[in-house]
Amino acid sequence: MRVHHLNCGTMHPFGGKLLDGRPGILRRGTMICHCLLIETNDGLVLVDTGIGLDDIANPGGSLTREFRLVANPVLKEEETAARQVVSLGYRIEDVRHIVPTHLDLDHAGGFRDFPHAKVHIYAEELRNATAQATARDRSRFRKAQWEHADFESYDATGDEWFGFDAVRNLKGLPEEILLVPLRGHTLGHAGVAVDTGEKWLLHCGDGYFSHSEMDWRNPHCPPGLARFQKIVETERASRVHNQQRLRELVRDHGDRVEVFSAHDPAELARYR
Repeated sequence: MRVHHLNCGTMHPFGGKLLDGRPGILRRGTMICHCLLIETNDGLVLVDTGIGLDDIANPGGSLTREFRLVANPVLKEEETAARQVVSLGYRIEDVRHIVPTHLDLDHAGGFRDFPHAKVHIYAEELRNATAQATARDRSRFRKAQWEHADFESYDATGDEWFGFDAVRNLKGLPEEILLVPLRGHTLGHAGVAVDTGEKWLLHCGDGYFSHSEMDWRNPHCPPGLARFQKIVETERASRVHNQQRLRELVRDHGDRVEVFSAHDPAELARYR
């Protein structure tokens, strides 16, 4: 399967060195929305969708004021998954499936741009997002982005995959695409594993934020990102535990599995 690595949303939060380790604290940093577009024999699959066209046309309708102030998203139409799919020579209707890592507003913004796509997600993530039980959930899970979506939900159990449980046989998808539970950032947070034929790719979503966290010999994270992860986590023990498991995956199977997160521009640069 051919895999395209896309940036579907550039953000420039304040923090500079605290976010990326480079000199200068007062400057703005750069974060991205790393998405995958996968060519299969039965249409296209998107892994995460980043910021969508409706988010750009009407930011106040689905992007909270806090997100816009803190993340400072660029909001360019050409960065949306919809525009990039077309620029690659495909039609919107060719995207038949979406596999999000979770339903935070900077990951699910493009759902509306692909109204015919089936969305595959862990049942617990969908339950929590739909419940809108707390002000925090209402801020991060923006129903306007996905209330129309055609969801297919799954329990977080399945076959063994490099020491993780993984859900295989996602309905209508090839067996080379798996959901991998990475609970912590949200309760139904998932990684998405893709077998390219040469090696596995594991999109870890917000399971971690900086490539330096996956250095199993000396893991570290810029202090601003470390603080941010704690602020936005839902279940700390699970998040920390799964980060350690990801480091062990890199240590033990790095020749067969490549991991990357959703927001690190250095990781996206490896593939572009």
